[in-house]
Amino acid sequence: METKKSQLATIIIAVILVVGVIGGVYVYNQKQDEIKTLTMEKSELNQTIQKRDSIVNDMEGTFAEIESNMSFIREKRSQIATMQTEGGKNKKQLIAEDVKLMNTMLEESSKKIADLEAKLRKSGMNIKSYEKRLQALNETIEAQNTEIAALKTEIEGKNANIAELGTKVQDLNNNIQQQADTINYKQKVIIDKTDKLNTAHFALGTFKKLKEEGIVSREGAVLGIGGGKAVQGNFDSKYFTDVDIRQTKTIPLNVKKAVVISEHPSSSYKLVEENGQIAYLQIEDPSEFWRISKYAVIQVK
Repeated sequence: METKKSQLATIIIAVILVVGVIGGVYVYNQKQDEIKTLTMEKSELNQTIQKRDSIVNDMEGTFAEIESNMSFIREKRSQIATMQTEGGKNKKQLIAEDVKLMNTMLEESSKKIADLEAKLRKSGMNIKSYEKRLQALNETIEAQNTEIAALKTEIEGKNANIAELGTKVQDLNNNIQQQADTINYKQKVIIDKTDKLNTAHFALGTFKKLKEEGIVSREGAVLGIGGGKAVQGNFDSKYFTDVDIRQTKTIPLNVKKAVVISEHPSSSYKLVEENGQIAYLQIEDPSEFWRISKYAVIQVK
């Protein structure tokens, strides 16, 4: 009887041990599953954190770049305002290049913001602070676009005005040049006429020479020169020397004898002797001397 009880106790203990082992294995397996689940969740969480950090870093870098672009654009606009007041062809070219550069930078900034927004949506993250910053940057870029468009319109208007003024100035310069040419021409005509009016001629030589040149026909008669003398035709004026009435006060002679045979008032001139010869003809009153004739003929010996 006692032996049966002992066997039963042993069986019970064995059953308890088996149940305990089975229970322990079950619990162990459950814990292992929980560990695996937690490990996977941790891995996914780490990936999410890394993805978020990557997006955040990307956004921070892009924000910094865009904000730097905005500062650069604001500075450029300030410089353009100064250059507009200074004017000049080179300044005009620089302004056009700066406006083009600002437009390019704004387009690039808008594209980068669009890329960030797409990444943020794709990530499924809800980062309110960045969404607000993106919105603020979009508004800033839009405002800059509007201001640059207005600036471009203003510059184009000024360029059109400058071009119009340039045309008017060119027309005015052409008119001034035409007037200057006309004035110069008229002045030249006046000078030529004045010079002609104040040009006289003299010829001197022996009677024989003067006759050979066709200036006199007989002693005391001058061909082609009025004044009551016998006029028998025109003479060749190439033998005469031209003088300016305004500047000519004397006609050099340096001869033994000289006689003025063309008609001139005797009171308007005199023959001046020096060292026993007629040195020169002194014109006392030029306007009176040349009044009757602009040709003076002096016979010398």
